[in-house]
Amino acid sequence: MPWLFAFKGKSGFSAKNTAKEVTEGVDGHGLTAIVTGPTSGIGLETARVLALRGVHVVMAARNVESCNKCKETIIKGCPSATIDVMELDVSSLESVRNFANEYISKGLPLNILICNAGVMACPFSLSKDGVENQFATNYLGHFLLTNLLLDTMKNTVKNCGIEGRIIIVSSEAHRVNYNGGIAFDKLHDGKGYSSFYAYGQSKLANILHAKELTNRLKEEGVNITVNALHPGVISTNLARHSTFMTVCIHGVFGAIQKNIPQGASTTCFVALSPKVKGVSGEYFADNNVAKPSAAARDPELAKKLWECGTKLTTSK
Repeated sequence: MPWLFAFKGKSGFSAKNTAKEVTEGVDGHGLTAIVTGPTSGIGLETARVLALRGVHVVMAARNVESCNKCKETIIKGCPSATIDVMELDVSSLESVRNFANEYISKGLPLNILICNAGVMACPFSLSKDGVENQFATNYLGHFLLTNLLLDTMKNTVKNCGIEGRIIIVSSEAHRVNYNGGIAFDKLHDGKGYSSFYAYGQSKLANILHAKELTNRLKEEGVNITVNALHPGVISTNLARHSTFMTVCIHGVFGAIQKNIPQGASTTCFVALSPKVKGVSGEYFADNNVAKPSAAARDPELAKKLWECGTKLTTSK
């Protein structure tokens, strides 16, 4: 069901606009972007639209066979598209390191990093590294990936003179989480586990990651922006673990549900639009800057999370 009401914000766009519409007229030739989780939903649409705009897209996926099929589909619709497929499982720190090492060894530039891959409201499980799976997949893997590729992006920015952009897909669900925002004592066991709170926690972590990394890059004077975003309520296979969430998406939230081209719009807008140049540390929704929760704006929590992420990714 399409949006019943949608109002244009300062950007001139609204919830109803598609990824193709918000990037109309943008020339992405000469840019290279990594998109994680690109084999379905908004990740696939993001990769398609970026390729359509001339961006060299690196599709980073856990299932390489499936990703190659997606690549073929994109190229059929856009024969001029330049796309590489590389293996990446963001829930595994070893896989993240292997991906980063391979990417760096290829000597590829990096202008845009889109941290899109994720899981939602799944039953309790631990990642290969012994971390609660939603936190590991949605936040920790992308935290490490960003850190490992940051020098590559800095060098690209220096060589081409074009602003680098890091985009982290979060969610309005970041407002629903454990007391204190991030339950640092619940990252390794299932005691008191709530699939919805754990999901919200991981999405809150995404916004805090963007905030803290922005501060660090500004201190260095680096021309790289970092922003988080809410793609909208979208019916994708992300909610496959939860019957309740599926009912909500199709029922309660049906009137404000987006289709996939609309759901990918904010990601593509923040990645490519000249209207976002120089904007960093913000939270976007419906192609406009939005206000996240108080916890998401807590600088001390952001610093504590950064320290936690550093510890978890250096001790494995």
